[in-house]
Amino acid sequence: MNTSPILTSHRPSLLVVEDDAVLNQLLVRQLQKAGYDVVSALNWAEARTALQRVAPDLVLLDVNLPDSKGFGPLSEIAAARPVVMLTAFGGVNQAVQAMQLGAADYLVKPVNLDELELVIRRTIEQNQLQSQKEWLSGSHRARHGPVMIGDSAPMQNLRKLIAEVARTDVSVLIQGESGTGKELVAQAVHANSPRRDEAFVPIDCCTLQENLFESELFGHERGAFTGADKRKPGLIEAAVRGTLFLDELGEAGTAVQAKLLRVIETGRFRRLGATNDLRADVRIVAATNRDLLARANEGHFRADLYYRLSTFVIDVPPLRERTEDIPALANSFLARRGQSQGTRPKTLSLQAIERLQSYQWPGNVRELRNVIERAFIMAVDAPVIECQHLPTAKEPAQPQPTVDSKIATSGTEPANLVFPGEPTLEVIERTYLDHLLTKYQGNRRRVADALGVSERTAYRMLERHALRSLTETSPTSD
Repeated sequence: MNTSPILTSHRPSLLVVEDDAVLNQLLVRQLQKAGYDVVSALNWAEARTALQRVAPDLVLLDVNLPDSKGFGPLSEIAAARPVVMLTAFGGVNQAVQAMQLGAADYLVKPVNLDELELVIRRTIEQNQLQSQKEWLSGSHRARHGPVMIGDSAPMQNLRKLIAEVARTDVSVLIQGESGTGKELVAQAVHANSPRRDEAFVPIDCCTLQENLFESELFGHERGAFTGADKRKPGLIEAAVRGTLFLDELGEAGTAVQAKLLRVIETGRFRRLGATNDLRADVRIVAATNRDLLARANEGHFRADLYYRLSTFVIDVPPLRERTEDIPALANSFLARRGQSQGTRPKTLSLQAIERLQSYQWPGNVRELRNVIERAFIMAVDAPVIECQHLPTAKEPAQPQPTVDSKIATSGTEPANLVFPGEPTLEVIERTYLDHLLTKYQGNRRRVADALGVSERTAYRMLERHALRSLTETSPTSD
């Protein structure tokens, strides 16, 4: 057998599902020698369990298993990953049916091992190339846009705003709490615009260091600085004729803001070390979970940049304002999880849906997705997710706890936090963070000092609870 490595960035994994123990062991041994990670199962029940533990690049599946005859298993998993069928009774009609149901190939026993490896190698490579092609071209997002689930009034209004602005070329500012799906909205604006066939390039302003900003965004010429041994195009050039998405722009420093403003105003930029300007033929879409207008009024964000970006503002509604969309969102996450595991999707009981709809969702859709994925795991083999599988099942949904109006304003006096019922640790943490933000007028550094953690850790805590600090690092006066 040919054991040369296949074109992949990781060691490919296979699941061999074969009830003949001797043939099973032979296939596993030979495929491991060929450079694959191999997991095996002797029946469909074992295969389902294995699919929940691993995500194989390909499944080698016997047609007739002790607990499953025919193409039932193939129908369950073919949409999620390539499947090569094995059978002792080959026939044209059976082969055609298998291919129609999504099989990548169909082999008759006794299997020629060299042929089998060739089929596996070719199938995995074709699947990888197709995935890369779809990712690089953005064909699905460009032609159809991201899937935005929900038919509530806020979602209908959101779609209307996207449709109105997409056909223009003006800058767009997307505002919304963390986890609401601001990047999906940006992708939808791009996908419905005349620029849909070009690149959509996201930039995370939270992680963009000011000293590297120009090189990353504008690119550089050879010799522009120590270590610049060749010309490097920047992200603006990567997004040429497409859309440049500035995520969490409220976190960008003042130097970054000034450079962005010049690009937007002039439509031109210059690589580091270059002498000539280049045209910035990109559409700017920015997103933030901050109130940029308030920050501009307080002097923490450039007002001229805000007005340049806010030609058209889209407010993304938080999940608590569209709870009627929760069942559809939850079921879509369940279906996606089931597909990735190669199993049938689970459903939610009416009581579980009511539980989800009664929760406030401070982390919005992102938090809902995490809860559903956890519930999928907790439910194990149960086809229906019940309240006991949800992390919120131990306590009823409660109104947002209030902080006693007599909370002390000096650091030596106690902070009296009042909660209805028995709050969870998460609720206590969020309430205390909110109290510290109020006490220190939104100054993140002072909140971090009060907590005894680094400012970065404080930022992560505030981000997790969708709370907003009003200042960066400079302390406010007492």
